[in-house]
Amino acid sequence: MDIRRTILLMIFAFSLFLLWNNWQLHQGGTSLFGPTVTTPAGDRSQPMGGGTGSSATASPTAVPAAVSEPSSSGAMPSAPPAIAPATETVEITTDVYRLVFDLNGAQLIRAELLKFPSKNDPSKPTVFLQQDAEGTYVVQTGVVGAPEGKSYPTHLTPFKLASTEKNMTGETLPVQFVGESGGVRVTKTFNLRRNSYAIEVTHTVENLTDQMISPSLYLQMTRDSEDPKDTSSFYHTFTGPAIYSEEGKFQKVSFSDIGDRKGDYIKSADNGWFAMIQHYFVTAWVPPQGAVRTYDMASVGVELFAVRSIEAVGQLLPQAVVDIRSTLWVGPQDQNSLEAIAPGLDLVVDYGWLTIIAKPLFGLMTWLHTYIGNWGWTIVVLTILIKLVFYPLSAASYRSMAKMKLVAPRLKALKEKFGDDRQKMNTAMMEMYRTEKINPLGGCLPVVVQIPVFISLYWVLLASVEMRGAPWVLWVDDLSASDPLFLLPAIMMATMFLQIKLNPTPPDPMQAKVMLLMPLVFGGMMFFFPAGLVLYWCVNNILSIAQQWHITRKMAKVAAEPHR
Repeated sequence: MDIRRTILLMIFAFSLFLLWNNWQLHQGGTSLFGPTVTTPAGDRSQPMGGGTGSSATASPTAVPAAVSEPSSSGAMPSAPPAIAPATETVEITTDVYRLVFDLNGAQLIRAELLKFPSKNDPSKPTVFLQQDAEGTYVVQTGVVGAPEGKSYPTHLTPFKLASTEKNMTGETLPVQFVGESGGVRVTKTFNLRRNSYAIEVTHTVENLTDQMISPSLYLQMTRDSEDPKDTSSFYHTFTGPAIYSEEGKFQKVSFSDIGDRKGDYIKSADNGWFAMIQHYFVTAWVPPQGAVRTYDMASVGVELFAVRSIEAVGQLLPQAVVDIRSTLWVGPQDQNSLEAIAPGLDLVVDYGWLTIIAKPLFGLMTWLHTYIGNWGWTIVVLTILIKLVFYPLSAASYRSMAKMKLVAPRLKALKEKFGDDRQKMNTAMMEMYRTEKINPLGGCLPVVVQIPVFISLYWVLLASVEMRGAPWVLWVDDLSASDPLFLLPAIMMATMFLQIKLNPTPPDPMQAKVMLLMPLVFGGMMFFFPAGLVLYWCVNNILSIAQQWHITRKMAKVAAEPHR
């Protein structure tokens, strides 16, 4: 029965591993067993065009097709090309940003996050948005719906900088661009605020003609399908677009599904937001709430994808003016700030199907951090609290293992007595278990109950931007990066070996050797995992060893006492 118990645990652990791998593949991630083969990215510097689900290219001077409401068949209309050729640029600097706008369409083509050092070069800020040889990730807007033969100002239209200040000196910095085409003037105002990644964007649309017009405003993000350059090859987080609405809730769509036109997402709503997500950071548009807009995700080039909303401005009389206010977030996945901007926006920090457990854990972590002030020690204290909550369950598991260890010599004697007669041996073992009141599988249930909590905490530590660049002590200066001296993984392997020694020795020699290899396998993996995760496992192992040693010693002392 001891062999069966161990085999069951190993099968269960391996099943969880396979389920996790399949879940990653389902979410558009890479397999844990090897990289996913993808189509070469090609040259992304070329202007891209095309409409819904199209990969056709367009001339940079081509007039964007008109965008209107969906047809009666439900099909989305054509849309503007994704990328325009670079022209003159304008650099804007605040306390948190260094932004670059392209005057061709007033596109936001580069964003450096000054408070987040680059993982590859800590002396430089993280480059989030970019349009260069290394990749494409830009934010675009425009107005469409012009009569045939005309074009309203889109992200292909030349704009002029209307504001004068380029560096933040006060609490706010308005940056204004003006473009005119087809009898319509569009003024884009990006209102930047100190210590904030939320940008208030106002589009002022003026009808300069003597005719009534019905334009539409589109908000768009376009990026390539490459994962961030500092993505680990040992774990995968989602990169791609997402949409949230009251009806559809949080919906992620992989780039591969967009390319294959299999994306399942809500196509129209009058609430919510849409975003482009990657590990630790997010770009999100929050259109005006209560105004109906259509959503579209499209392949617009070789490994290049766009997600956008299209909202009817309404009928504008001659010389009429209308303002459309939206919010643009370009920055870290700060859950508290995101939740304050729009309902559900904090869900971009995606904990998957264990969100119901993970979010309270993160809430507890942030509360502890307000008192402790160090994320490393916060992880230590949180691990202790979780261990205390599960102490009764863990104690039951360790008592079961302690009893098994006490009867191990008798099990060995039974094996020698009955030899290869497994039926007689199993009968004798069951009789001994009944006499000693031992349940050989008694330690399994407590472990199974704790697994969802452990996995939830894993994702909390992996997905929280608060861990990025957060130091602990001495040599650990970044809890989101691997231990530079590999001391924590070494401690983890040592504690795993000690735990195995405290457990009953499997009667099968081969099985015993396999158990001794497990610390090497898991410890080897942890050499490449974030230090925050390894710290959690080390503290958890140390506490488990202390609890297991105490229970085993106590039961051995009771067993040694003469029976009265």
